[in-house]
Amino acid sequence: MKFRVFSTFLLAAAALLGGCGKSEDKAAGKPPAEKPKIALVMKSLANEFFSTMAAGASRHQKTNAAAYDLLANGIKNETDLAEQVNLVEQMIALQVNAIVIAPADSKALATVLKHAKEAGILVVNIDNKLDAGVLKQADLQVPFVGPDNRAGARKVGEVLAKQLKIGDNVAIIEGIPTAFNGQQRRLGFEDAMKAAGVNIVSVQSGDWEMEKANGVATALLSEHPDLKAILCANDNMALGAVAAIEAAGKTGKVLVAGFDNISAIHALMGKGEVTATADQHGDQLAVFGIEAALKILRGEAPPADQATPVDVITK
Repeated sequence: MKFRVFSTFLLAAAALLGGCGKSEDKAAGKPPAEKPKIALVMKSLANEFFSTMAAGASRHQKTNAAAYDLLANGIKNETDLAEQVNLVEQMIALQVNAIVIAPADSKALATVLKHAKEAGILVVNIDNKLDAGVLKQADLQVPFVGPDNRAGARKVGEVLAKQLKIGDNVAIIEGIPTAFNGQQRRLGFEDAMKAAGVNIVSVQSGDWEMEKANGVATALLSEHPDLKAILCANDNMALGAVAAIEAAGKTGKVLVAGFDNISAIHALMGKGEVTATADQHGDQLAVFGIEAALKILRGEAPPADQATPVDVITK
């Protein structure tokens, strides 16, 4: 709530100030005539990962207030694609210099982002990579700044696999199936489990949401009473899985892994209820994207992909 008020204030201020020069001044590689406006468009701020991302971006802007203005906002829930498209359209209308976006879907945002590019706005993709095929079809080039989700998930899975035996049964709760980062994390978990000789008995979507993942995990525990572990593509869903395991009276008997390293997961890791998670440095991820955008706008760097760190976290 507090952050949305902050964002609304910035939007109003930007509307009063008007554009920062003509659209041709905002093209990649051309420094803007005035202090640039950077729009950060995130996914659900109800997810601690994105509220942490927003806070990190806000701190960075305050430290670099002379370098750029920040307009930041997110959607209500992970699946509200229409609202995220609407946010991008608002940023186009406000004539921002760059949009740094964590897309809720890897395909559905391509059209509106092409409109942004046609308006002379630089687009930088963070967190969830846009689909390469859709970008090619739209003749759209967007640099990606973010981690290797598959490699990170594999490392998390390898830690969990050390506590399993060959032939044990596990399940995966993935994110939104059309999200590239969700696909990559599922593949990383599968890589680790296959290498360990572990059976994956089910892969189901929890849509990144704790409540839905709780329902999925509850059903999995009932359908597979010999289940030894649940690997979750984000920590929100891991929280839901842990609650389901506790409700089923199986705490300590079913392992859980997550991804994101949100603070809510730390106590569970301390008690051994979550084995491992991955830290993709959410407080810095938007900052990486913002800094890349500023360099491109100043003509100091070409629009290019940039790998960011991801680390495995255990007790």
